[in-house]
Amino acid sequence: MASDGQIVQIDGRRLRVTNLDKVVYPETGTTKGEIIAYYSTIAPQLLPLLAGRPVTRKRWVEGVGTADAPADAFFTKQLERGAPEWIPRQEIQHSDGAKEYPLVQDVPTLVWLAQVAAIELHVPQWRFTAEGLPGRPDRLVLDLDPGPGVDLVQCAAVARIARGILTGMGLDPLPVTSGSKGIHLYAALPGEQTSDEISAVVKQLARLIEDEHPDLATATMSKAVRGGRVFLDWSQNNGKKTTISPYSLRGRARPWVAAPRTWEELDDPDLAQLEIDAVLARAAAGIDPLAGLRGEAPATAPPIAPRHPHRYPRASAAVASAAQKPTLSPMLAENGTPALARSLSTPSWVEVKWDGIRAVGTWSHGRMLLHARSGTDITARYPELTADGAPFLPASDAVVDGEIVAFDDHGRPSFSLLQNRMHLTRPREIEREVVRTPIVYLLFDLIRLDGHDLTDMPLRQRRTLLQDLAEELDAPVKVPPVFDDVDAALAASREFGLEGVVAKDPSSRYRPGQRSPSWLKVKHTLMQEAVIVGIRPGKGDRESTLGSLLLAVRDSAGGALRYVGRVGTGFTERSLRDLLARLEPLRIDSAPLNGVPALDAADALWVRPELVGEVEFANWTPDGVLRHARWRGLRPDKAAEDVVREA
Repeated sequence: MASDGQIVQIDGRRLRVTNLDKVVYPETGTTKGEIIAYYSTIAPQLLPLLAGRPVTRKRWVEGVGTADAPADAFFTKQLERGAPEWIPRQEIQHSDGAKEYPLVQDVPTLVWLAQVAAIELHVPQWRFTAEGLPGRPDRLVLDLDPGPGVDLVQCAAVARIARGILTGMGLDPLPVTSGSKGIHLYAALPGEQTSDEISAVVKQLARLIEDEHPDLATATMSKAVRGGRVFLDWSQNNGKKTTISPYSLRGRARPWVAAPRTWEELDDPDLAQLEIDAVLARAAAGIDPLAGLRGEAPATAPPIAPRHPHRYPRASAAVASAAQKPTLSPMLAENGTPALARSLSTPSWVEVKWDGIRAVGTWSHGRMLLHARSGTDITARYPELTADGAPFLPASDAVVDGEIVAFDDHGRPSFSLLQNRMHLTRPREIEREVVRTPIVYLLFDLIRLDGHDLTDMPLRQRRTLLQDLAEELDAPVKVPPVFDDVDAALAASREFGLEGVVAKDPSSRYRPGQRSPSWLKVKHTLMQEAVIVGIRPGKGDRESTLGSLLLAVRDSAGGALRYVGRVGTGFTERSLRDLLARLEPLRIDSAPLNGVPALDAADALWVRPELVGEVEFANWTPDGVLRHARWRGLRPDKAAEDVVREA
């Protein structure tokens, strides 16, 4: 067939297909034309399972590669530009705006998806309602994911255990070898319960199996505890999550399929994943194990509930303990040099130092709470992270550490833009600034997960768990990359106008509230947090505002304040007005500290030392005064009693 394309007619639709001889699976020589033929032939079994569901696609534009060198792929939700107008589509609102998903209901649409290298088709467990809204789930799924040292036969053993429990709940579970490593169990539902309710029941099912068979299975997401056991992933039932559709191809080294199986097949000691040819042969022979799932769910089926609700203390206790856990103070970095940073590990572990607000996120009961470094609750200020419809973490509870950042029009972190959000408390103001000043929560550490304290786990393992936790989250939550060269990272950060980098020891434990030499920040300019202790009135153009701020720090946390100079540049008109409004109620009659030079104190207006700001400066003078200080902004996330001179 011609590689430059040809027009084909399928069910009355005209399609242009290209590169049909292109090898997509190098290990088997499977071509793009064979993939199109597979999806066309399996359509009678596949389309009913996709009908009415938004389809997320995973695409391999250059083929899947090999087992030793897998090729890059990417997920896509928004229907691609240039898609035929006849493909039906439906919008879903996300935190970063609405996305149009394709609805796959005919063979031409399947062929078009294969033409654009959409090899994997992922769907939620619900369908759209007649009004175009997400409906209630009409099926549940339990993903049996083998840990290291576990084969498909052990997954099948756990599947049979789950079958016994689900059957006792009045359900008829059906197995699907996932086409990757494990097994998926599906069961039809009457569609009377919410995704949250179904997810809670499947989570308790997973906990029960873990309690009764701890040597075979675990319901804990942490990869550190999966060795020799099957991970029972209940989170696929969340309304925002998707699972590979039965009969979809997988982008593995071989053309495996998420293949429906019979329970008798799971008894085979040589149980293995199935490839295209085997699945097509089964379909031709009339083997259709998911026939019951494609039909209507039984209208008389009762709402599902845990079989032994009193046997699930661990799940509820984990959630409760996370909710009651005191706010955790984040681990802090010491100042360092490039040479010290290079000495922490080989290769280096380097992260960008983001110019934002440090925030600890506590996930519990399906909601995120945010606290600043000072312990201040900032949840309400960032509804895109915390309100209904915000990104959903696939865990019962978790505590994450990261930085809330606003980016300018050039894609650079902007602390001045973030100032527009940091102080807001009125809902109407917050709602306006969510649109005007969008933010991103950049996660770099995971401190707690599914009831497990991870602080004694090495950073490299915590980071792996964090990436697993957040890999499918929508913006505005991201896990930024790690670099392995201190000097290259510093050069790049300087080129892009960033603040600097943080080098970390990948074996370091997380030490809440401690400043550790295992983490070193290397900045391009010096910066210092300082407490505002006074105002010098403005003159000339600033006669109606302020001229400069008088600043102080402590030599140790909780110690006495020591004067470190004044700052009179770096202010915007808006920041000047805001500072005056905040400082006026703090006015006092006398200086809150000793040692202010007479020249600076002569016309000073003193304030209670409560507000914290940040300045950048050239260096310290021998007598401990900031030289060439420039105002950067208020730091409401910092407590005045904790502000000390940076080493």
